[in-house]
Amino acid sequence: MGSLRYLRGFISLILCLLAGYAQAQPGESIKWSRDGQSMYMQNGAAIVAYQLKDSKKTDKITAAQLTPAGGSPLDIRDFAFSADEKKLLIYTNSKKVWRYETRGDYWLLDLATNTLKQLGKGLPASSLMFAKLSPDGLQAAYVSGHNIYVEDLATHKRKALTQDGTTHLINGTFDWAYEEEFSCRDGFRWSPDSKSIAYWQIDANKIRDFLMIDNTDSIYSFTVPVEYPKAGESPSACRIGVVDLATAKTTWLQVPGDAQQHYIPRMEWQPGKNDLIIQQLNRKQNESILYICNAVTGKAKKLYTESDPAWLDVKSRWNERDITGWDWSKDATSFVWVSEKDGWRHLYRIDMNGKETLLTPGKYDVINILSIDETNNQAYILASPDNATQQFLYKVTLDGKSAPVRVSPITEEGTHEYEISPDAQYALHKFSNHFFPPQSEIVYLPTHNSGEGNPIFRNLLSARYAPHQEFFQVTTADGVTMDGWMAKPNNFDSTKKYPIVFYVYGEPAATTATDQYGAGRNFLYDGNMAEDGYIYVTMDNRGTPAPKGREWRKCIYRKVGIINARDQAQGAQALFNRHKYIDTSRVAVWGWSGGGSMTLNLMFQYPAIYKTGIAVAAVGNQLTYDNIYQERYMGLPQENREDFVAGSPITYAKNLQGNLLYIHGSGDDNVHYQNAEMLVNELVRYNKQFQFMSYPNRTHSISEGEGTFRHLSTLYTTYLKEHCPPGAR
Repeated sequence: MGSLRYLRGFISLILCLLAGYAQAQPGESIKWSRDGQSMYMQNGAAIVAYQLKDSKKTDKITAAQLTPAGGSPLDIRDFAFSADEKKLLIYTNSKKVWRYETRGDYWLLDLATNTLKQLGKGLPASSLMFAKLSPDGLQAAYVSGHNIYVEDLATHKRKALTQDGTTHLINGTFDWAYEEEFSCRDGFRWSPDSKSIAYWQIDANKIRDFLMIDNTDSIYSFTVPVEYPKAGESPSACRIGVVDLATAKTTWLQVPGDAQQHYIPRMEWQPGKNDLIIQQLNRKQNESILYICNAVTGKAKKLYTESDPAWLDVKSRWNERDITGWDWSKDATSFVWVSEKDGWRHLYRIDMNGKETLLTPGKYDVINILSIDETNNQAYILASPDNATQQFLYKVTLDGKSAPVRVSPITEEGTHEYEISPDAQYALHKFSNHFFPPQSEIVYLPTHNSGEGNPIFRNLLSARYAPHQEFFQVTTADGVTMDGWMAKPNNFDSTKKYPIVFYVYGEPAATTATDQYGAGRNFLYDGNMAEDGYIYVTMDNRGTPAPKGREWRKCIYRKVGIINARDQAQGAQALFNRHKYIDTSRVAVWGWSGGGSMTLNLMFQYPAIYKTGIAVAAVGNQLTYDNIYQERYMGLPQENREDFVAGSPITYAKNLQGNLLYIHGSGDDNVHYQNAEMLVNELVRYNKQFQFMSYPNRTHSISEGEGTFRHLSTLYTTYLKEHCPPGAR
């Protein structure tokens, strides 16, 4: 979920650096030219164009062009060209809304007149969200103060399209839970004819505020309210409206079902039509219905239905947390859909009668869908049929009659990522593995040749392999085979015994045993674990989103905290049986967020195995977490409350025998600080001694404030060394 249980991209980040959600930094925005032959990138306060054919670099937009009169060059946070590339929208002065910097200022550069003007003048500074140019390039729309506005780009006259927005009635964007768990942030879409806008309205008036307490920013404390529906609480009501720009009148789509007991995570226009396509999920998120809705009448017609005994994922799970867009055919008579209905994550073609055709048959998972290349009757996907710790680019035909063909070089074993041009001729390729740091190159598709002499392959040949890092598989007593990596101490001697530290996560949002740079490194440890004499290990249990088929991922349904903890404990025992150099008297485990929850469950449920635990920002009681995430994987507490209790660490706190360090930020809007206090109460109740560290006003990443990370790292390392001493014996 882009949330508590961090997504794969976040896990990648914390392996390398610091816990907290990955956010786009200046200079990271990459756009393709409309002809697909150039790539636009930020370069300081300017935007440069890289011609892919000859690698020639030219200034597309200079810093001078992006400098307001009498001011300094704009600090570019993002940018977007109009369809004809005659106008440029610049996002700057960004501010954080929950996890992401989605609120700020927007400026428009008119390249025909070389004039730079700010949009939304007169509205509060840094209050605009998701500004987008109309398809005809004549207007811009944006959200401010929970209302949607449209602005004429010739006169810069502004018009409010909604006027009822409040902190609890949200137009054109989303509440905390939708943003966190569906990756829904941008909540409106321009019609193809630029005459209307379709938008979400979230009614959170019935959602109770969770009150966080700020004790440090003033002499008198004050509360910080967060609209936060806990597990078992009904979600915000949701509906879709289409507002006519001329009249500012909204037509509401007549989608069947209780608006408060269903979710609408996806909505887009059908190309060239006055119709919208939406996805509706039921409260349990195990039934999906696609509707075609007429924008004029609001009438909805059911197109396609899917269900799953456990849950159904949404597009953000196979598109790098991006929920936007719909993979239409060029003639808009069909679209590509992703489903696990045959036991594997595959692509299907769905036509406008709801008929489906399997495009990627075989016993393998599509990890991500990157590009649909109708011109060449193929799609580019990420997959890894033979090794769940890696990922590669494959191409598949759109007729469903051929096996996938690997495009990523067989000489580059590890994790490949791609940004493919609109015409699918070029790709920005990034590669890393556990000993090779991320490097990028431009490649031609489908040959994967680089015009620069294949620099990644050349550098990989000369890279120094880290011999103390290795990937392994281990089979548990239950017959479950898990992937993992192990980093051994320097100067390792198999005749001696070493302490082992397990890094865990283990929930449906992310994997940790991935062959990418950062594997085998502990970002929180102050020093070098290999030099100090620790064995460092991670393993991916059942329930993690590894490309091992639907059953692997979804067998954890209603058993989070039980099946995943059992797999980890049995995996540890299997390692002990296999490797006599592991000192079973010095066994530590640690994790953050969902990994913190796992750490607590392992310490409490399997105290004979784990002697020391460090849990950071953990969910101690599953009933305290948000409804979208927890109900997706656990069901509704009203129906199976016993499963929530059975999977919660506080249920087993009385069993603590070893050394526990528990860490939480009191300003955590994601995993609330109440988890810490509930857990502390249970441990006190049973006279269990432990160490507790509260970080005042720090969020889920515990990254705010001068000296915070240094203190956290020192605390972690000191505790680990004291209770699980390093070195061979």
